[in-house]
Amino acid sequence: MRETYLYPYSAEEACRRGEQSLWRASYLENIDCKDAIQKAVRQHYDGDHLDKKCLTEVIQEFGYKRTAWVLANTVQQLEWGGQYSSENKAWASQIYIPPDKLHNLSFVVPTRSAVLDGVVDQYRTAYRALGLFGPSQCEPNSFEDLNYEGKVLVLSPDTLKESYWNARAQLWYAHDGFGCSPKAIGRSVRCTCLGDGEMTRWNRTDFIGALKDEFLPEWAKEKLMELKGQEQNNDSPAMCGITME
Repeated sequence: MRETYLYPYSAEEACRRGEQSLWRASYLENIDCKDAIQKAVRQHYDGDHLDKKCLTEVIQEFGYKRTAWVLANTVQQLEWGGQYSSENKAWASQIYIPPDKLHNLSFVVPTRSAVLDGVVDQYRTAYRALGLFGPSQCEPNSFEDLNYEGKVLVLSPDTLKESYWNARAQLWYAHDGFGCSPKAIGRSVRCTCLGDGEMTRWNRTDFIGALKDEFLPEWAKEKLMELKGQEQNNDSPAMCGITME
């Protein structure tokens, strides 16, 4: 898969930040992705049906993030005259594409909206198949209100490389750190991955929120019990090398 950074700001903002080269590389990649989607439609649409594998090679080459970026931009730019489902319009509206009248039209996929609607359906189906956790599975207003210490947190997919996009890489048990408090100035959270046991520090902003208990998988429950047990043992008072019960 190509690894060009998906630049999230407009050309104007890139100039202010002195990041024109990052913006341009990403912009050219957006155009290449647009061309790839257009080519895939030509190959997989017979005038009546859209092959279910239309986006497979596009996603493999450009990744989920950029493919979504180009598709969402197309829906946003052409929504006023497009035959898109309400679900796909809502999906596209949740992806923020910086306003840039001069450049955003350059990576609009020039395909009939009714056909592209089916392409967006395929993308959303492929993304759901990854089984990633999202905001709907987290406690409401987690980031603003909740103390994260002792909670299972959901790492945002945007924080991870796409090669690590799986549920096991998303769930982390928060031990401590200033970032556990929503009011603290510090943002760091010391935590352990429930998937592979790695311990590291993330910023509070790297997480979507705290996972609701009802969505915690069995494999994660086992690891969580193990971690909490270790914490209890470490907190137990000891005398002469003997842990007091």
